Formats: sequence, structure tokens, C-alpha cells
Amino acid sequence: MNKNFNRNALVIDSSYVGFNDIIAVARYGVPVQISKSKKFISTIEKTQNILAESMRKGIPVYGVTTGYGKSCGKRMSQEIAKKNSVNILRFHGCGTGESIGIEETRAAILCRIICLARGYSGVSVALLQKLADFLNHGITPLVPCEGSVGASGDLTPMSYIGACLMGERDVIYRDKKMPAATALKKAGLKPYRYLPKEPLAMVNGTTTMTGIAVLAIERARRILSAAIYATALSIHALKGNAKHYHPVISEVKPFPGQKFVSEQITRLLKTKVSVRQLEDDSLDTLQDPYSLRCAPQVAGVLYDGLEWIEKWVEIEANSSNDNPIFDPSTGEVLMGGNFYGGHIAFAMDGLKAALASVADMCDRQITLLVSPHLNRGLPGDLVRNTEIKNGLHHGFKAMSISSSALAAEALKATMPAASFSRSTESHNQDKVSMGTIAARDADRICTLTERIVAIHLLAAAQACDIRNNIEARPLLSDIMEKIRSVSAPVTEDRAMDRDIENICEAIKYSDFFKIKP
Repeated sequence: MNKNFNRNALVIDSSYVGFNDIIAVARYGVPVQISKSKKFISTIEKTQNILAESMRKGIPVYGVTTGYGKSCGKRMSQEIAKKNSVNILRFHGCGTGESIGIEETRAAILCRIICLARGYSGVSVALLQKLADFLNHGITPLVPCEGSVGASGDLTPMSYIGACLMGERDVIYRDKKMPAATALKKAGLKPYRYLPKEPLAMVNGTTTMTGIAVLAIERARRILSAAIYATALSIHALKGNAKHYHPVISEVKPFPGQKFVSEQITRLLKTKVSVRQLEDDSLDTLQDPYSLRCAPQVAGVLYDGLEWIEKWVEIEANSSNDNPIFDPSTGEVLMGGNFYGGHIAFAMDGLKAALASVADMCDRQITLLVSPHLNRGLPGDLVRNTEIKNGLHHGFKAMSISSSALAAEALKATMPAASFSRSTESHNQDKVSMGTIAARDADRICTLTERIVAIHLLAAAQACDIRNNIEARPLLSDIMEKIRSVSAPVTEDRAMDRDIENICEAIKYSDFFKIKP
């Protein structure tokens, strides 16, 4: 596992929180500390006071002294409002499907802290502290993945986090599923008692989709790096043409991602011998197939896409995506639509397409490696032991089928989720983002692409073993050693599912495939 992160607590005040800080908390358990500075506490308390004053004066505050959504025309007294506020956490408890991941849930909790800490939501410091307590004690609410249209916020998924704070529904604690009330007791914590507006502030935002998006981006960067290594191994195994990655080619089409991928492939292909000894010199190999030759142009799209996608998600994570909000400078109660997840939806739909394209590229390279008509002298299906006495062997025949199936599923999932906006909630939510579905799709495509790239790495390593000249390229030789540390060469038919999983774990959590300057 990668332990290269700062274990110092992340201090939350009203300042900007970087992408890597969110990853550090969500994945590596870096503790969260709510600032005790007088300035920060004053910022939070100011909008609390605005809320209290509005309620005292009888000013309608959406979701506090009114009903929710289409029911906002109904008014409640201050006394009834205080008792009614937690209902939103209860009637939204209708999520379906499997729970989102622990890391994604932790990222969502942190993103909610960041949002509320901006100082526009009218909540208490105690709520922020309770959310931080869940992160610091490792209490993770079980949040069903289905049920959010991504406008008016992630109402249903966030209701599960909100309910767990007050001791309702289920959590994972110390690697076990248990009632939230039990986990709170074991951790020495008390159930939270919500103040007015706080239950609504827990759900009325984009933090579930943002939490999922953050982890998808981090995974996508790791997948890209692994795909570059797999491509370089494939070029070597297929006696590919290193001139396809000449710097001038990227200079005249100066997309940063294309340049980056081309430079990395060139670096990995650096050789101690004449390149002519490693390349096929037959007339029909003047130009390699597109999945090899155009790898910088394909994978470079993902690299460049991640630059703006990460920026958008980081902005969303640091926004006040609540409703209503309170202007601390004027005392106004402002009701708007910052809960709308349009930017996350577009970013994740873009990530889906770029990532699935890399998955398809890797699958095509696997086909080149296993096909005796395309692999320039390698045995069909990369079978190393062709002796009949022990029976026929099939090498990577089934692995290539699995890769093709995974690629087809990834490509199928690229349909833009944002294009399926639909009216709901009595036509009040008549235009919705589908941002949470887009983020879930991106997470699924990450999983599929990780598995394709894992198969690609294993197939390319098998091919390089057969060529038996990887030492000519020291950097590729180094990565071969790492691959072989978790997966042995295939000398006879055996189950490969565990090997795929081992490589997926290495892609997701190790530094095996880290791109080094």
C-alpha cells in the first residue's frame, strides 16, 4: 500500500481544501480537525444567528418553517418546525441497491463538512464536529447507491449519513456491519441532536456525487499510468516502431496529454542496444496498428480531460452547494439552486468516455498480442508450453475473451447520464442533473478498465517473457519484476482470476505503475 501521505490532521475552517487532502482523508484515514479559531467560529455562528432571527420574526425559511419541495407553500410554527426537521432524513430513507464504497462515503462526509464550513448554511460547529467524529473514529454509514437524480442535491443517499449521525440505520465500524446506535456507543459518542435547518443542510447538496467523483478521478489517473506501462510492454513484445512516439509528432499537435503519454512511452522504451535489434523490419510493419501507434492520441485525451475534470470537482467540493443559504453581509435568506449537480454530471460523463476509450485501446492491444496473425511471431494465445504430452494448452485465449466482454460493458456505459434528465417531485424538480448516476457510471467504468488493464499487463508480460529480451530495456525490465512479484508466468492452463485481482490491487493502491519524472 502507498503510505506516502501526510498524517497531520486536516484542519477545516472556511479555507479551500485541495483534491489530494480529500483523498488523504477518504482513503488513508488522515484525521479531520474542526478549527477552533474565533474567526471561524464567528463565521459559522453568524448565519446561525440570521436563521434564528428569521424564525423569530416569522420570515419564511424554506425547509425550516415550510414544507419541502412542492410542499413549500405549507407553513409551520417555530415550535413545530423544530420537531419536524428530522423528518427529511426519515422519509428519504428509500434508497436501493448496493452501498457505495467506504472511501467514497468518507469523501462525501468530508465534502459535506467543507460545504457547511463555508459559513452560509446556518448550521452549528457541533454538526461539523460530529461529522468529523465519524471520519476520525472510522464509522462509515451504509449508503445505498440508487435513488438520487442529482438535483435538490443527493437527498436520499445523504439522508442515510444524516440519519446515522442521530443513531439510526446501519454503519460499518471496525470492519463489521452494525446499527449506528451500537457503533456510536462502542466509539464513546452520543447520537447527534439536530438544530433547525441542519437536517436539510445535510441532504440538500452535491456531496455524494462529489465524493464518488473524487475517488473516480484518483483511480482514473492510476489506470492511465498502468495503461501507459502496458502499452510500452506491448510495443516491446510486438517489436513495435519507437519512432511513432518521436517528439516532433507531438510538437506539431501540441496537446499536453498527447505529449505526456508519448514522452512516457519513449522513456520506457529506452534501450541499451540498437533499437533495430528490437523492432520488426519487414515491409508491412512500417506503421503499427492504431492501438499502438495512436496510443498518445488516445490516452492523451484522458490525461487532458482529467486536468479540467479534477478542477471542476475540486471547485464543487469547496462550494456552498446548500439551499437555502444566508448572506452573512446582509442577513438575507437566499433560496437558489446550488444543489444542482450539472458540473459533476458533465465532468463524469466526460471521464466515462475518455476512460472507456483507453479500455478499448488496451483491449485491442491484447488482441494484437494473442493473435498469431497479428503478433509478429509470438505463439497463438501466448501459449508457452506447446508439448502435447501434457495435453493442449490455451494460454490467454479466455483472458482475451474476458477483456473483450469488459470493454464492451465499459463502452456501453458511456451513454451520457445528463441526457436523461426527467421531471420529478410533482414537477417541482422538472430539470435534474443526474450527476450521481454519472458519477456511479464513472466508478463502474473505472472498475471495468482496471480489470482490462490488468489483463493487458499480464498478457504483455507473458509476451515479453516469450521474447526473452526485456533486459534490453531496463525500465520495462523493472516493471516486469513487479508484475511477476504478484503473478507468475503462465506455463500451463490455470485459473487467472486471482492474478487479475492482484494486478488490480497493485494499480489501485501500490506505486508499481507510478509515472516517475
